[in-house]
Amino acid sequence: MKKEPVLIIAAVGFLTGCILGMAGSFVPSDIIRNILWAIDSCGLILAAALLALYLSKKGYDIAAAGFLIFAIAESIVFFSCAGELNANIPAFGTGACLWALSLAVISFQKVFPLFVRGTGIISALLFAVTAFQIFTGHPATALTKPLPFFAYPFYAATLAGWAWNLVYRKGSI
Repeated sequence: MKKEPVLIIAAVGFLTGCILGMAGSFVPSDIIRNILWAIDSCGLILAAALLALYLSKKGYDIAAAGFLIFAIAESIVFFSCAGELNANIPAFGTGACLWALSLAVISFQKVFPLFVRGTGIISALLFAVTAFQIFTGHPATALTKPLPFFAYPFYAATLAGWAWNLVYRKGSI
């Protein structure tokens, strides 16, 4: 597996997830939102799986595990957001909990720059609060305000930071 294509594909996956995920949050049509989020999730799952393999080969096993957890989390969130948002709240809570775990695991490793790790920790905390709210009986969908809605800008900044790091700072991984 060559370094360049893996990192570029992963970066494109993270940017696709970042852009289409945020766009889906603002689209009024359920069908268009579901399509945007489906493409978003596929890009993020591909990127996380490739980066997990890459990082494991480089000896960053804990960060690699974080990306494996991230791929699992994104798969669950993908399932929870397909169709009617209110129908899959427990699945979304599970995905948000795993998002929080994966973001924390990745961000506590010194693989990415401090700013990116910081946005990852903030989004991890916000998704952990979201999951806690859902698990304690306060239903929240992917679009509920204030959380998780206001967690997404930090999440998107983290995804964009990962992509930037993979393309422009490839020597650091």
